[in-house]
Amino acid sequence: MSTAAPAVRRRLRVPSGTLPRHLLGAALGLVAVVLVLQGVSDFRRFQLAEMAYLGIAVGGLTVLTGVNGQLSLGHGALMAIGAYTTALLLPDREATTPLLLVVLASVAVTLAVGTAVGVAAARLHGPYLAGATLALAVAVPGIALYFKETLGGEQGLRIVSPETPPWAEDAAYFVTGQDLTTSGWVAFVSWTTLIVSFFLLANLSRSRIGRRWRAVRDDEVAAQLAGIDLGRARVSAFMVSAAAAGAAGAMLGLAVRLAAPSSFTLTLSLTLVAAAVLGGLGSLTGALLGAALLTFLPQVVTQLGVDAGLDDIQAAELAPLVYGLVMVLVILLAPAGLFGTAHRAVVRRRLRRDAAARSTTAAEPGTPGHTHPEHHPEHHPEHHLDTQPTKGAPR
Repeated sequence: MSTAAPAVRRRLRVPSGTLPRHLLGAALGLVAVVLVLQGVSDFRRFQLAEMAYLGIAVGGLTVLTGVNGQLSLGHGALMAIGAYTTALLLPDREATTPLLLVVLASVAVTLAVGTAVGVAAARLHGPYLAGATLALAVAVPGIALYFKETLGGEQGLRIVSPETPPWAEDAAYFVTGQDLTTSGWVAFVSWTTLIVSFFLLANLSRSRIGRRWRAVRDDEVAAQLAGIDLGRARVSAFMVSAAAAGAAGAMLGLAVRLAAPSSFTLTLSLTLVAAAVLGGLGSLTGALLGAALLTFLPQVVTQLGVDAGLDDIQAAELAPLVYGLVMVLVILLAPAGLFGTAHRAVVRRRLRRDAAARSTTAAEPGTPGHTHPEHHPEHHPEHHLDTQPTKGAPR
């Protein structure tokens, strides 16, 4: 019997109880997604789909940066690879490729590119890795301009909307009593992809591989002395993050029905990093919170600007300013991110409450661990005597 399978299982082993908890959370999340999507308008469904694909990309990035300690400024380019792969596989209504295979192919192609980039940059970290991925973010979207016949040039490639399968329509009608529209189906696929991605990322982060990532992040010298291959750990983290970016790019293409260079500028890569920092590096919940801010904050700020008397252009220009201000305030006041800071506050409060409860219990007479002051060793003079045996004394 081959020993490869047990070795893989040991490497991917997660603490007991984590996997069932994540499975239950994923199942409940799917049910909640169906109920929410059927109760909102098409515009809200589009926004929720946007939040989903941004959440996937930010989730992969927060694992790379928050768990492994690598900074990437090129994830917008990796999303472009996933979107263009989807566009090439779904060019028109006559496309017969199943949607699942389209998404898997987009992830596989992006994973291959991410592996090549990760291997090439395995010896880079810090600002050097950031600079290398920054070049990737600038170069990849421009490739479409040199291959206009295949990639559509500046206009990009149109992506056909996937047809809603009959089983999905029947299931949605059974649960909600309403028909499932195309926008609802795309949003459901996007959120299903997010739930699956977060499930995999969460379990990987808590597995032996995730512990190696954290060891490299915390102290490279100590990790190397412990026998961890630094290059392999960095490459594996970059591969996982690239796969998430490929899935996010595929969902973006399905949502906007277009893969064009203008959708994957350097601004997108920087925005993903900002969202990861806002939510809290290393936290998938924080990644989802950052994606929600990216999706809904501009619209809220723009509407407030219009209500305050600004014209549409001025109100639209106000959103980036407010987002930048929020970013600065979070970095100054909550460096662990919004979710990270809130989580730490809850943990500290819980620890203080538990400590107070233990102190109260220990102070009650007759309880285990309670010692009357008269009988406490510190109140006896003998306690302060030198207890070391003198020279020549029997031991």
